[in-house]
Amino acid sequence: MNATLITHYRQFRDAKQPTMHVFGLGEETTEVELEEKERFWSELDEVMDSIPTGERVVIRADFNGHVGEGNTGDEEVMGKFGVKERNLEGQMVVDFAKRMDMAVVNTYFQKREEHRVTYKSGGRRTQVDYILCRRGNLKEISDCKVVVGESVARQHRMVVCRMTLLVCKTKRSKIEKKTKWWMLKKEECCEEFRQKLRQALGGQVVLPDDWETTAEVIRETGRKVLGVSSGRRKEDKETWWWNEEVQDSIQRKRLAKKKWDMDRTEENRQEYKEL
Repeated sequence: MNATLITHYRQFRDAKQPTMHVFGLGEETTEVELEEKERFWSELDEVMDSIPTGERVVIRADFNGHVGEGNTGDEEVMGKFGVKERNLEGQMVVDFAKRMDMAVVNTYFQKREEHRVTYKSGGRRTQVDYILCRRGNLKEISDCKVVVGESVARQHRMVVCRMTLLVCKTKRSKIEKKTKWWMLKKEECCEEFRQKLRQALGGQVVLPDDWETTAEVIRETGRKVLGVSSGRRKEDKETWWWNEEVQDSIQRKRLAKKKWDMDRTEENRQEYKEL
């Protein structure tokens, strides 16, 4: 897999729900070099890092890896119901799920092996196609299984999951328009406001016997001279902290972690710890 790893993508937006991103990934082959596989996972990490954590993510992919049966030590990201033993590619899937707080959905539902096997070719029967979602959204999925007899690609069988979303009624916030008093910081605005206010007060500084009227004159002059805001909330989706320096630091930390996972020497551990 390379930079064009995403084969299809859909984004669902609803005012009553967080955005949901659903995408599929291209097929990987076992002949791909380890360096290419690591590049793929690095690119997928970048895709995930670009999505706000509060938004749902569902990934469907042929990872050509076996996460294996059982989940000892990996209970936080997968269930017990995989197929056969884990291989290197399957470990990469599990490691990705841990990094991104995802869950391997297929493995949480107890099914007959026929409804867990996603790939059949001759005498080979295994599980290489997976659906992943954020761990926090796992409770919204009530079922996941292979549809026997249905194929989506050569030798690959269809995997489906049932996801139920609760539609929450959102309370509409009251729109409140505000006078732009901060415009008084500008000398020309401040001077114009003084002149207009003096005129409105009939040349007097204050009206001591009727402060409420005076206050309303001040407010009305402010609205006319300085203007008012629209009252709408400004939705700033800019992640100002997610700059190039932060991305580079995270990437170096991630590579150091991979290096330590593959060769657990004290030198590699120290390098990972210091980043």
